Amino acid sequence: MKKRILVVDDQPGFTRMIKRILEQTGLYEVRMENLARKAIDAAREFRPDLILLDVMMPGMLGSEVAAQLQQDSELSSIKFAFITAVVSKADVQDAGAQIGGHEFIAKPIGAEDLCRFVEKKLQ
Repeated sequence: MKKRILVVDDQPGFTRMIKRILEQTGLYEVRMENLARKAIDAAREFRPDLILLDVMMPGMLGSEVAAQLQQDSELSSIKFAFITAVVSKADVQDAGAQIGGHEFIAKPIGAEDLCRFVEKKLQ
């Protein structure tokens, strides 16, 4: 059975790229959401195993979406990780790849790095 991944990012081109990379593996079913304010409803409907969540989005920050996920008894068990261009790959090594205690991956993301990251998060 394929694992479900919800990708929340305000850039449609980026979410389409992530969806294509992950679905090409044959291991994942991916849903995209480009409006942060709709992420909670999308998670409730899709029931993902993992949410990849952009940090900087108009109207609502990724950290606000994450806080709502963690406070919702139906959704709090869903794993999530941040995706961000705010922190560089060089910063990842220095910061231990965490934002507010949660793992993240820096943009731009290569296909192999993305797949390794997702596999690790879903273990």
